[in-house]
Amino acid sequence: MPKVTCFGEVLWDVFPSHKKIGGAPLNVALRLYSFGMDTNIISRVGNDEIGRDLVQYVKKNGLDTSLIQIDEILDTGCVEVTLDENNSATYKIEQPVAWDNIEVSDQALKNVKSSDAFIFGSLASRNEKTKNTLLNLLLNASFKVFDVNLRPPFYTLDLLLELMNKSDFIKCNDEELNEICAALGCNSESIVDQITFLSEHTHTFQICITKGKNGAILLFNGQLYNNNNAYPIKVVDTVGAGDSFLATLISNLLKKVQPGEALNIACAIGALVAGKKGANPKISQSETTTFIKKFKNDNH
Repeated sequence: MPKVTCFGEVLWDVFPSHKKIGGAPLNVALRLYSFGMDTNIISRVGNDEIGRDLVQYVKKNGLDTSLIQIDEILDTGCVEVTLDENNSATYKIEQPVAWDNIEVSDQALKNVKSSDAFIFGSLASRNEKTKNTLLNLLLNASFKVFDVNLRPPFYTLDLLLELMNKSDFIKCNDEELNEICAALGCNSESIVDQITFLSEHTHTFQICITKGKNGAILLFNGQLYNNNNAYPIKVVDTVGAGDSFLATLISNLLKKVQPGEALNIACAIGALVAGKKGANPKISQSETTTFIKKFKNDNH
């Protein structure tokens, strides 16, 4: 079974009525683990009650917590989540918090070296300490997956370019792609042109763009795979849908599933997550199979 290590923020998503554990790298890791992947996460929490609760939750859900560091000064991260009338989320992210202070360790380096994929995002690089740790780990990673998470004001074009140039695989949504390509001087509005431009600009030959309710598109070693027939779902909240999409796509590509089929399954899982509460709802194999089969039947 392939081994994957995720890196970055673990935190509490604080909604108006409740709070849930999240952070893109943790959401990805939990979904990967649910597929039976050998999964680890490198992060940091505060020496506080919500930090202990978070580590306990991760442990309870089967993940190894030995690479989650404890910070004696900074608090565990929290994010204020607001949902609009379409249940799309916006975030107010506290700083500095424990995951801004992730340190390099021999155990983390060893883990990354032995992994088939190393998944990281842009948000954790907002602080120099965690960014330097990430750059160190990237030197030891065999297959580097960059999950672009543009959270203003926590990124610059220079940072994104630095991370994209070190990546083997880039995933972002269509709005992020548009913003990045425009900043780099691409004048085309066409998503295919933009993907081609980004691939050439960063020498990255595997790029996936999610398009919300319009599916996703994947460039995989010169071949384009398009999933325009997105799965219809009544959206409950979009938190974590993109993370589960990425986990599904990467796990299937690592298992050598054909790229078009891997993209299709990822779109289905992303839709199922958007149709449930929170970032990490339980989704069984049979629920996924039934959902995909029903969609195929309804469209024939």
